[in-house]
Amino acid sequence: MSLTAKIKSNPRLKKFFLKLLIPANDHRPRLWVRLFVNPFIHKKGKHSIVRNSTRMDVFPFNKFSLGHRSIIESFATINNGVGDVHIGNDTIIGIGNVVIGPVNVGNDVMFAQNIVVSGLNHGFEDITVPPSKQKVNCKQIVISDNVWIGANCVVTAGVTIGKHSVIGAGSVVTKDVPPFSVAVGNPAKVIKQYNSNSGLWERV
Repeated sequence: MSLTAKIKSNPRLKKFFLKLLIPANDHRPRLWVRLFVNPFIHKKGKHSIVRNSTRMDVFPFNKFSLGHRSIIESFATINNGVGDVHIGNDTIIGIGNVVIGPVNVGNDVMFAQNIVVSGLNHGFEDITVPPSKQKVNCKQIVISDNVWIGANCVVTAGVTIGKHSVIGAGSVVTKDVPPFSVAVGNPAKVIKQYNSNSGLWERV
């Protein structure tokens, strides 16, 4: 069993290490973790850019990778605290985006502005406990290659968006979107798909 697995399986040990990594009443890693640990653990591709004003809530106990020639724009937040975050090559994470793992973003993906992609949900079922203190559950989000997501969208936990699909601005994606589709609305619905026989994007 790896050291990380041992720590995660032991509640007392996990609590101790979390105190070392995260200040009390905070949700971001301590400065020493950001400066002296993360750069040696997480992969950053050649010619990729992370803007100085980006909030990188990236921890060493989960994975984070950023592909070649990809960019994370200003005022974005990347958080791998509850699940791995992988961002492919030639991908743009736009201004003000929030990406909370577990999330896998493919190659040549465009995120416009103010998008929330979160694989995390808080429990709410126990009415004697505030949702903020209830157990979290996580489901992997997959954003496939060549996807374009418009401004102000929300992608919820467990969703897969297929290759070369487009999500219209302001949409809330709660279900999988097939490849080569255009989906819009709240909840998002597929309104067009590419027909390989006719070579046209057709309404459905």
